[in-house]
Amino acid sequence: MNTPLAESLSAVLLVAVLAWAVVRPFGWTEAVLAVPAAGVAILTGAISLDHARDEVARLGPVVGFLAAVLVLAHFCDVEGLFRACGAWMARWSRGRPVRLLTAVFALASVITAVLSLDATIVLLTPVVFATAARSGVRPKPHVYACTHLSNTASLLLPVSNLTNLLAFAASGLSFTRFAALMALPWLAAIGVEYVVFRRFFARDLSAAAPISRDTGEEPPLPLFALVTVGCTLAGFVVTSAFGVDPAWAAAAGALVLAGRAVVRRQATPLSVVRAAAPPFLAFVLALGVVVRAVVDNGLSDALGHLLPSGSGLPALLGIAALAAVLANLINNLPAVLVLLPLAAPGGAGAVLAVLLGVNIGPNLTYAGSLATLLWRRIVHQHDEGVGLGEFTRLGLIAVPSALAVSVVALWGALHIL
Repeated sequence: MNTPLAESLSAVLLVAVLAWAVVRPFGWTEAVLAVPAAGVAILTGAISLDHARDEVARLGPVVGFLAAVLVLAHFCDVEGLFRACGAWMARWSRGRPVRLLTAVFALASVITAVLSLDATIVLLTPVVFATAARSGVRPKPHVYACTHLSNTASLLLPVSNLTNLLAFAASGLSFTRFAALMALPWLAAIGVEYVVFRRFFARDLSAAAPISRDTGEEPPLPLFALVTVGCTLAGFVVTSAFGVDPAWAAAAGALVLAGRAVVRRQATPLSVVRAAAPPFLAFVLALGVVVRAVVDNGLSDALGHLLPSGSGLPALLGIAALAAVLANLINNLPAVLVLLPLAAPGGAGAVLAVLLGVNIGPNLTYAGSLATLLWRRIVHQHDEGVGLGEFTRLGLIAVPSALAVSVVALWGALHIL
């Protein structure tokens, strides 16, 4: 295929795949179009078969890691972890909206970092709705916090987000080194978000809640799930220290919780497979092939001229800003796939700056990340209005400020550590 035609076809395929992922007609999964699109790209020569194989091989371990984390999060929910979280939030906040917002920020940040952003969106968001109703407070600030923190609070660990897994593989850092460098930017970004939320939702947070008369029985704390998650996190550190893929630790934790659920007849082998979301994993692999086709046909060269070089503060700010803009134009997953090969020669600092951009940037628009799109569907299921204007106004305040502060924090961490 000649170059202009290959450029056009690969761009059209990428736009079609992303549009399908946003709309999901008939409720069909993202893979329904992504997998055939990858096949078309290969069959027409928009991407060579060797490059397609290389991309699948590169993404394979990352996808395996993602599958294990999804299973781990699902069976934490089966064990009752999220119900216990909701009970704690209601008990601690005692009907005070500001205290509830603080509790949501704390829980969402930890759950996103440890169990991935999908756990915050799919499992915590409904719990927050129920807790707000139980406490008699307006749900909007607390529910919005779930989507913002699913992106922003996913900066800390390699397991927190699929984009992190990709950046972790490209950075050459160990698990502990990655976490150490991202700890300060993670705290800084969450802190900025909290200040923005307090001011933006001041009216909702000042509304008085009725006195709760709920005397329902508190669910027990699922100690087995907590111990398993703690051992899994320790396993990440140990495997990384010995040069072993941390995916093995994630798989072990997932196997323990899933095996316990199967033995107790709370799950079947088929439900364990479903918890790993095979269609979504296929979508990630297919999207990687389509993005690689776009990169091979000129996008890499165009972005290479725009991407700042160096590891100074201005360069890191420029890299993060470009990544944030690209994430909102083509979604953060394709953005990170495109930018990481360009940023990797600049060292770990450049790679982590890309990660800041593609994780914080999606809070600006619905299309910025798949997590935000999924959150919007969950919110509509609860009959809560989510206006595009309000979402964007909040993003216009939160994203630039959180991104700038977190990049400065990253620059400081790189110098300190």
